[in-house]
Amino acid sequence: MSKQLDKALSLEVAKNIKSKSKKPFDNAYKAALVTEGAIYVQGFLVFSGQPYRPIEHAWIEVEDTIIDPNLQHLNKSAESLLYFAAQRITVENLKEIIEESQEDYPEDDPLPIYGNAPYEYYGDVMLGDKPYLDAYKAAEDKCKEVNKPIVDSN
Repeated sequence: MSKQLDKALSLEVAKNIKSKSKKPFDNAYKAALVTEGAIYVQGFLVFSGQPYRPIEHAWIEVEDTIIDPNLQHLNKSAESLLYFAAQRITVENLKEIIEESQEDYPEDDPLPIYGNAPYEYYGDVMLGDKPYLDAYKAAEDKCKEVNKPIVDSN
């Protein structure tokens, strides 16, 4: 069973955290902190149209529901969005990862999180572990499917 995006809840959470444009990882992190039972998810977003490739993205999940605090900034219908999870992180683990990253690399943004080393470079210099790469490939295949050129039979 695939998880379903809850548009109303996504917009409500976005409002509560004061979601910012072009900050999908920060928005998902903030949403995870204020949503009971949330799991922070990083992966890829696919839809028809430009940029014709998967978009690295983050959202939260609560049971079988996707809550995307970035929805209002996407300018796409909720029904047209397809989510491909690369990794799911509990709020407790997420806090630990962020805290450790800020201690070890205070000059770097701790988000996004790319899983376990060794990292592999792919796409446009994104990096991630094997599950990240697998999610990217699945998203890329779906992106090609939803963006097939229309062939004129005349």
